[in-house]
Amino acid sequence: MKPRHRLQFAALVLLLLLPRALGASALGSRIKDLATLQGARDNQLIGVGLVTGIAGEGDKNPVYTVQAMANLLQTYGMTVPPATISSKNVAVVTVTATLPPFAKPGSRLDVTVSSLGDAKTLQGGTLLLAPLYAVDRRVYAAAQGPVSVGGFAAGTGGPGGASVQKNHPTTGQIVGGALVERELPAEVVRDGSLVYLLREPDFTTAARLAEAINAQFPDSALARDSTSVWVKLPSGANDYPIDFIARLESLEVTPDTAARIILNERTGTIVATASIKIAACAVSHGNLTISIASTLDVSQPGPLSQLGTTVVTPRTNTSVSENKASLIALPELPTIEKVATALNSLGVTPRDMMAIFQAMKQAGALQAELLMH
Repeated sequence: MKPRHRLQFAALVLLLLLPRALGASALGSRIKDLATLQGARDNQLIGVGLVTGIAGEGDKNPVYTVQAMANLLQTYGMTVPPATISSKNVAVVTVTATLPPFAKPGSRLDVTVSSLGDAKTLQGGTLLLAPLYAVDRRVYAAAQGPVSVGGFAAGTGGPGGASVQKNHPTTGQIVGGALVERELPAEVVRDGSLVYLLREPDFTTAARLAEAINAQFPDSALARDSTSVWVKLPSGANDYPIDFIARLESLEVTPDTAARIILNERTGTIVATASIKIAACAVSHGNLTISIASTLDVSQPGPLSQLGTTVVTPRTNTSVSENKASLIALPELPTIEKVATALNSLGVTPRDMMAIFQAMKQAGALQAELLMH
């Protein structure tokens, strides 16, 4: 990407989070997009299983793989010594899934399957029935089905060999591959009240959320801290709170956004929120370029000369160039639009812009949180 194009891309990223007009700041988000109900949470499930049918690319006979195969065969009435089992077509895997709140028995979950041993790929394999446990060590789902890898590995490694790999063939997914066997209790109504938990904790946003609820249901909401908002259910809604919760979730609230700039030096990406401000300051920008080129010259005696020998001598050329720089005074910049316009007028690249932001922060002129990635 050319420097001018990189600069335009960085400026575009800076402007992505800007309100188009002053009235745009009044636009709000639904409560269901800003907060979740306490008690209605996801739960992580995990299990260990066997993937079969990998066509010679499975585990290279580790102890736990052959033992797991022996245990599986024993459940079907076949007693086979583990030492006689080959696991080339089998891999031991971990199986993980997320159990959403209120999931009922018979609901399906997506599962992720990852190789636990030294199998080269799970391509073409099928996961055998594997129970999935929660932290209480109880089975809440069971997973089984063909594994979709989305990649491949081919060829032979080692000296003289060649191999080709796309994505990560030792990790796959089974869409709808797990069936819920047991419902996990979820309680959102306690003592006739609800508690909303903000996804991005903020005191101002919590106060605004409580204010929006009280505007529709007077004296029913209270912001307890930067994360939680307590809501009292109206009379008659304790037994059937779904309609009340649905009405709450559709209410719109304007969240408060902290002044923050995120810099990613690896990709040259700059993202800034609309609330950053820069106090009056002066910025000087200039580039110093030093070029060193080394070449080899050949020195040889004249024609028909009997004296001297041909000699190779190195030659080094060094040049220094420095662009003219000027000290530019920037007035107070209260909006991100003016910040982007002022920095773009300097003709800087995204990497130089990052350095300027850091220097402004050190000088105390940048009123925003600076995050480096």
